[in-house]
This record gives sequence, C-alpha cells and structure tokens, in this order.
Amino acid sequence: MRDHRRLGRELGLFDTDPLMGAGLPYWLPDGAVVRHTLEEYVREAERAAGYRHVYSPVLGKRELYEISGHWDHYRDDMFPPMELGAEQVLLRPSLCPHHALIYRSRARSYRELPLRLAELGGMHRSEPSGVLGGLTRVRAIQLNDAHIFCTPGQAVEEAAGALALISRAYADLGIRASRHRLSLPGGGGKYVADPALWRRATALLREVLDASGVEYEAVEGEAAFYGPKIDVQITDPAGRESTLSTVQIDFHQPERFGLRYIGPDGARHRPVMVHRSVIGSVERAVAHLLEEHGGAFPPWLAPVQLVVLPVGEDQEEHAHAVVRQAVELGLRAEVDGPREGSLGARIRRARLVPYQAVLGAREAADGLLALRLRDGRRPGALPVADALGRIGARVRGRGAALWEPA
Repeated sequence: MRDHRRLGRELGLFDTDPLMGAGLPYWLPDGAVVRHTLEEYVREAERAAGYRHVYSPVLGKRELYEISGHWDHYRDDMFPPMELGAEQVLLRPSLCPHHALIYRSRARSYRELPLRLAELGGMHRSEPSGVLGGLTRVRAIQLNDAHIFCTPGQAVEEAAGALALISRAYADLGIRASRHRLSLPGGGGKYVADPALWRRATALLREVLDASGVEYEAVEGEAAFYGPKIDVQITDPAGRESTLSTVQIDFHQPERFGLRYIGPDGARHRPVMVHRSVIGSVERAVAHLLEEHGGAFPPWLAPVQLVVLPVGEDQEEHAHAVVRQAVELGLRAEVDGPREGSLGARIRRARLVPYQAVLGAREAADGLLALRLRDGRRPGALPVADALGRIGARVRGRGAALWEPA
C-alpha cells in the first residue's frame, strides 16, 4: 500500500522533528520544489481566471474572530489566545475574516464585482495529538484559499466557475474526485442560527451542482458553521475518504462584517461571499499526489525532470553541458555520473524521474541523447536540442502524459 509518510521519507520530501513539534512537518529541498511548483501552478491558474492575490497576517485580534463567528462556533479547534498588553491575539484558523476586512477597506461599487481575492496563506488548527499524521492532519497549514465578493445574481456563475477550475486542476495533477458532496448543517449548536440564509445558500449550491452535471449526494452535519458547501472528495489507496477542495456560498459573514457595495441605483447592497479552494491545503494535496502516483509525479511537478547518465567519465563534461542547456530552458535537470555506480544502478535509482538520457561515446560525439521514459518506453537517440525541446513542451503543457502520442 502506498503511504505518503513512508514515501515522503524515502524520497527526501519532508520530515518531522520532535523539537519542532507534532503536526509541524518541514519540507526538504525536493519537497520544497514540489510544493513551490504546485503553488505557482495554482497562482497562475487563478490569475488566468481573474483572481487578484493578497497577503494577510497569520495573527488576528480575538475580536476579529468574535465578529466572524469563529470564536463562538470554532474555538475548540483554535490555539489559545496570546496576551499582548491589553489585547488578545490568536493564530488564525481561517483566512476568510481577513479577506472580509480587505474587502471593506474602502468603498466598493457594483462595477468592481465580482472581486476575486486569492491567497496561499498560513493558518493553524489545534488538532489533537492522536489524529496527527504525515501531511494529512497537521497543525500549521498552507491553504490555497480565495473569496469572491459578488452580487447575489453573480453567485451561481462564480461558484460554477470555481468548480470548473477545480476540475481542470485535477486533470493537470492526474488525480480524480471520488464523489461530490453537498454538505448541509446537522443538529446542535455548531451552526449559526439563520434558517432563511441557510435555505437560500443551499438552493444556490444545488443549482450549481445540477448545472454542472456531476452526481452528488446531500449529507447533513458536514457544513461549515456559517453556510453549506460543496465538498470535492478524494479517496486514498486504503479507501479512506477526505475532502480536498470546497466551494461555499456565504451570506453570514458579509452581514457580520457589514460589507456593502454601491449598486447601479446608488443604494448600498450586501454582497455574497463565495469561498473556494482549488487544491485545499498544500500539505494534503501533496500527500494525495504522493499516494496516487507512488512518487512518480507528473513531469511538470517532478522534483527532477531529467537526469543525464554519462556511461563513462569521458562523457561527464558533455553531460554537464547538456544539463546547463536544460536548466536554461527551465527544466530541473541533474547529472548522475559513473562515480555514483554502474549504469544499471543509476537507471534504477532514477526510476521515478520522468526522463532519463543515457550519454555514451557515440551520443556525445554526434550531439545526441538516448532518451528513456519512466514508463519504459525509449523514443531513441535524438539531437540534444530536439530532445530538450520535446521534454520542455511536455512540461509546459502540464498534464500527466510523458510523451506525445505515437
């Protein structure tokens, strides 16, 4: 069975240390490459979809979370307040209150809407020690989050656009949703008490799901405390299901924070807040990618995309020249030379690298690369520029395919 914790250690992607604390993993160089590449992918996809990126602090005054409702409904999952003089501040459990403040930092017109604010931001959850594990349950989280402030008439289209963005990302990452869930409130005092707003938000999300054509089921007790949500569920190799991506429609926080926009009639109106996360937390996304692909990441996401394998020491200088050329083209490439073992041993060691290039005396003399693909295919000896150009095209095109169709 593929376990991301074992794979993460074996591949040198991440680890933990008791002096840092449970649920606080650190990223090693290759893991940092995967994380950075994933974050840049998301930022690029969001920019193309009309999002604007912001930064906000990981701390907030207790009063902020009292206004948002987190303190009343979510405090058991928050770290205790820290005393700063006469004030209490907390590590944030969510980014939405901060984005609400950014929205209301100045007057807004209907002409600005929808306003799509995105952030890859840190947040903290006070998870019990018994549930912590690897990257799936952690206490410090890097969340791919966004909040769309829009008119009520724009909410369905914006939520549908977010769901489509999630679908495209899954295709590029080579993963799939196991099911879609409409998460509704359950019993008890976990949820804000405003039945009319719950009904309104639920009706809009059902409209989004029905229009998208995906099958879904409604489940009570899984909503956020402030509103219903669409949860995109994934399943790990052991059959355990979890939520990776979400889309939510929220009428509660715009009201709590007094958010307004000036409409075409010159009057003030209340916006709707659409919460959405394309890949959820970076930690959980990487954990799922590791288990889904067994460490054989799609070419564009792989820590090393090309390894050049000189057969003998006479080819090492040429191998390093090829790597410099590959790096100039934006590829992540390295040399694994004969001093590191036999050619067979080096090929086995590079089994998860998408592209291997064997460089013998003939290839070096003729300016060729004998390419081997991770899946066992051999495109054959190609001119260096041609081989690197084709690899670069696959990387830039993203997706999981290693080579162009035959």
